[in-house]
Amino acid sequence: TLKGTVTDVRGGFIAGALVTVSNSLTGFERQAQSAEDGGFQVTNLPFHNYAVRVEKEGFAPGVRTVALHTNVPQVIDMRLDLAQQVARVEVAAFERGALVEPESTGTRTTLNAGAISRMPVPPTSRGLESVLLSFPGFAANANGAIHPRGAHNQMTYVIDGMPISDQLTGAFANAVDPAIVQTIELYTGNIPAEFGSKISGVAVITTHTGSGTGRLFSGSTQVSGAGFGTLGQVTQFAGGTEKFGYFASVNTVKSNRYLDQVSLDNLHNGGNSERGFVRLDYSLRATDQVRANFMAGRSSFQLANLRSQQASGQDQRQALRDFAASVGWLRTLNARTTFDTTVSYRSAVAQLFPSPGDTPVTAAQARHLSTVVAAGRWNRQQGRHTFRAGADWQHFPVSENFSFGITRPDFNDPASENFIPTLRAHDLTRGGRLFQFSKKRSGNLYTAFAQDNVRLGRLMVSAGARYDAYRFLSRGNQWQPRVGVSFHLRETGTVLRASYNRTYQTPPNENLLLSSSEESAVLVPAFVRETLGGAFALIRPERQNVFEGGVQQALGARLSLNAAYYHKNSRDMQDNDNFFNTGIIFPTSLAQSRTNGAEARVTVLPVRRLSGSLSLTHYHTIVTPPFTGGLFLGSTAINVLNAGPFVIDHDQKLGAHGVVQWDVRRGLWLSGSLRYDSGLVSNPSDPARVARDPDYFDLLPYVRLTSSPPRVKARTIADLAVGYEHTRNDRRRWDVLFQVSNITGATALYNFQSIFVGTRLVQPRTAALKLRVFF
Repeated sequence: TLKGTVTDVRGGFIAGALVTVSNSLTGFERQAQSAEDGGFQVTNLPFHNYAVRVEKEGFAPGVRTVALHTNVPQVIDMRLDLAQQVARVEVAAFERGALVEPESTGTRTTLNAGAISRMPVPPTSRGLESVLLSFPGFAANANGAIHPRGAHNQMTYVIDGMPISDQLTGAFANAVDPAIVQTIELYTGNIPAEFGSKISGVAVITTHTGSGTGRLFSGSTQVSGAGFGTLGQVTQFAGGTEKFGYFASVNTVKSNRYLDQVSLDNLHNGGNSERGFVRLDYSLRATDQVRANFMAGRSSFQLANLRSQQASGQDQRQALRDFAASVGWLRTLNARTTFDTTVSYRSAVAQLFPSPGDTPVTAAQARHLSTVVAAGRWNRQQGRHTFRAGADWQHFPVSENFSFGITRPDFNDPASENFIPTLRAHDLTRGGRLFQFSKKRSGNLYTAFAQDNVRLGRLMVSAGARYDAYRFLSRGNQWQPRVGVSFHLRETGTVLRASYNRTYQTPPNENLLLSSSEESAVLVPAFVRETLGGAFALIRPERQNVFEGGVQQALGARLSLNAAYYHKNSRDMQDNDNFFNTGIIFPTSLAQSRTNGAEARVTVLPVRRLSGSLSLTHYHTIVTPPFTGGLFLGSTAINVLNAGPFVIDHDQKLGAHGVVQWDVRRGLWLSGSLRYDSGLVSNPSDPARVARDPDYFDLLPYVRLTSSPPRVKARTIADLAVGYEHTRNDRRRWDVLFQVSNITGATALYNFQSIFVGTRLVQPRTAALKLRVFF
């Protein structure tokens, strides 16, 4: 919250002054008007640096910068000179200062709703993953999976204070709806001590609110259509009074290409989803604010088929549903101190339904994850110090039901050299029975942290510490220092940064029971058991040391460069394996890993109505066996164990993502994006064998199997959008958007025969049209 008073040079109150709070780098902007007593207030502001501009006819505009990095309300006084008394004002230094963030001691990137709405993301995108890919630090994978800084999907989304660390991608869970987002603040370097669990990337999301809209009721309805029979709609409502605000959004979509396809022909791949969101804000009194959020979603879709599976009549379907609710309370104790608390509950259910034509195996699953979180925070701002401390309690019940059986005689033929005797009992073609697994368990995570951000002239010091106590299938504790510094060279518009973080990333709960059980261990071959000294081991939390150095530089008055180099070393690195070709993924861990990476982002502020950004990402990850946790199935475990250090499958030499926007004239705009990926590591398949395989032979031109390591070939994907916004009486009435994804029609792969997601193709050229009406 930003509060203030607008006065003239004699101290008299100025009513009706226009107050604009903005950030040049992100394009974020909010406005308010001063009341009869000169007072104004702007709420729901993400933590950031802002320029505050106050304008009133007959007075010279007043401008100042404000750093908002705590929920202690910031109070400023704006005194306006008379227009005829205005002297020359030097604005170059002010503009250069707006291009850097001296308070940031690590890599952080922000994007707001206006920029998101104009990004030409694929029309079938179901969540924020396509938006996050425009930030540096990510490699793109199939079905919305994104790899942050060489990690396997270790992302946490914090939605208005509610943490979600489930794998929100493709077949795991329903992703976050971009339509509810006001701003995204992404942390990938020097993660504050407040955040834990999965923190290779932390996306802090501030949702839309009806507070401050000045209307009791407003809203919009958008309908859209695209290739592959894709239809969708988004309807939103918002409004409020002085004390109460509400925002609601309903998003539905159906498509005949719901997941990324697995062959050049899109086979059996339809699906639909429905998502809803409600946010309520209420001011009990000047010192007490209450917020409640409710989210629900469900989806049902066919799993993409290979040609051989399609010919056999396989028709596996998956259903996902989730519900989340959170209540937050912010109490202002005094002018410098606040206390806030959030209580949240989230439930996610995933079901996989078999079909009579399943081949080479059949599988079914019903998995239920729940998370209860209670969190409290104490905040104080005094002098040079911004202090935040708190404690969290997380409780996570897990229920898993799973079955599988072999349906093709040659999959585990007793005459084959690859025959696994332990699977013989579940070979349905030879009189076997289904393997059945069912288990329930629950765990807890206890956390305490403290962090102080101290400004010492040009130097900003971020000193934090976190303690986690993990109590689930395995048990562990970890102290985690999180320290960082930044130094501001105002004369050159330069900020230098360095940080060290120790992190403690807890195991994923998705299929954790399946990978950590004696019931599943009976399937492990004797030779694997003997070589590894057991059939499975409990997965321990991953422990990392992360070092980062970086620089942010203002280039003139319109360009900002943010670059970083980082090194991570990990123990018990988390990854995934596949349960005997069923499509069911379960977690594993390996002894250690080492990641070195470099990234940069150039942001261009509007110049002659042109603006844009360019993000560059490189990281190299080496993993060292043996397996230290999870289920050790089949010969793959032995092969990896004996191979020594190897390059992990989400290693990528270069990823580049550029976005350009052009405001052609009033209401009309163009937006384009260009993404280059040098290619992820693929499975080391035999090219001759692939050439004989009817499911994969025609994909050989798009993969380099003879390189070391083998990789999918580099790809460049271009997207284009054009839109028009119609306004009347300074209010939007309707807008229309036409876009083409993969405009060149490039054929390319995300991955090839990967253990995690198999083979997936980039979306073909697809056109989409959207029409939105405001009311």
